[in-house]
Amino acid sequence: MRRAEHHPSRRTFLDVTGAMMAAGLTAGCAADTAEPPRRTPDSATTPVPASTSTSTPTPVSATGRHQAGITLPQPAQPNLLAVVADLGATADPGPLLAELGQAILTLTAGNDPRLMGLPPGDLTVTVGVGPRLVRAAGASLPGATDLPRFSRERIASRARGGDLLIQICAGDALLLPVVAAALLAQAGDRLRERWRQSARRGANVSVGNGLTAPRNPLGFIDGIVGPHTAAEQQRDLWLTGPPAVAGGTLAVLRRMELDLPRFAALSVAEQEAVFGRRRASGVPFSGGAADSGPDLGAKTPDGRYLVPATAHARRAHSTAVGVGLMLRRSYTTDEPAPGLLFISFQNDLRTFTATLTHMETSDALLPFTTTTAGATFLILPGFDRHRPLGSQLFGRPPA
Repeated sequence: MRRAEHHPSRRTFLDVTGAMMAAGLTAGCAADTAEPPRRTPDSATTPVPASTSTSTPTPVSATGRHQAGITLPQPAQPNLLAVVADLGATADPGPLLAELGQAILTLTAGNDPRLMGLPPGDLTVTVGVGPRLVRAAGASLPGATDLPRFSRERIASRARGGDLLIQICAGDALLLPVVAAALLAQAGDRLRERWRQSARRGANVSVGNGLTAPRNPLGFIDGIVGPHTAAEQQRDLWLTGPPAVAGGTLAVLRRMELDLPRFAALSVAEQEAVFGRRRASGVPFSGGAADSGPDLGAKTPDGRYLVPATAHARRAHSTAVGVGLMLRRSYTTDEPAPGLLFISFQNDLRTFTATLTHMETSDALLPFTTTTAGATFLILPGFDRHRPLGSQLFGRPPA
């Protein structure tokens, strides 16, 4: 069993060393936008960008139609702590979620003494519930299906599934264990922690067209395909119904170990063939700019595909799979082993499962990965002081 799975639930675990940059290991990882997204009719609050200053980060509103920490802020904060826990047998999810929501409001506003005087800055806390709790609310609801098992997994029982996800992101890494301790203290014996993972993103690289993306631990700039526009997000990211989940989304977490030495032993040309992109620039083998998606039909004069049949850029491409777009926010990890924490958001779990199934047949990148934790969660709709967290799904708690 891994160290991250055995520590007590109020353990203040955090590793802030190193500077490896993170990204998702599926082609077309969602890039962050260099400019703040425009206000749309679907927005409950005016989006604000994450500050580029380490001393004065811009606050991110915790209220709105959608929870913060998914599309906001842009670009994503560099530090993340994910805590996965189970609900006690006699605990009622409705009141617990409402309490956690109120605590999130006070923490992000800087009004909670449990912050130990630390300014919240761009702190966001995103909460999701696992399939067991969703099924209790409605067996046919989005999010009621467990994540299936895949190849190249070595997942201990405590690191598979879970009832509750608390995703904490901030520019200040010191906030992460402090906020986690406050929320777990709020829950008390009603929650039992399964596992947690701290991770980080590095500086973003401009890839053109107002978009940025980080390099992954294997040295490549991640792709930029993702639901960036309001129309794309409405189509592929946010749940529009039924009312109990409208405004939420579905998240998949996969913690992966990477075989960095074996990948580094490849020549640059061999590494590029694995991804189907140039390592230095991120430009796909089919040409164009780094911000353009690969042309999967492009061929050489003798009839060979420019993007190889086993290249990650082809095997994980939404067009090749026949699914919608995923919004990916992935982070580098140091323990329990060098790798990354992959998080994707989508409004249909099949978007992820069909993509990974398509990759499993021949994706050249998968042999360099081993998944050691995995879960899926319904990210609850947004909330505020008058509409408690989780109230659409579990009802309003008694006054």
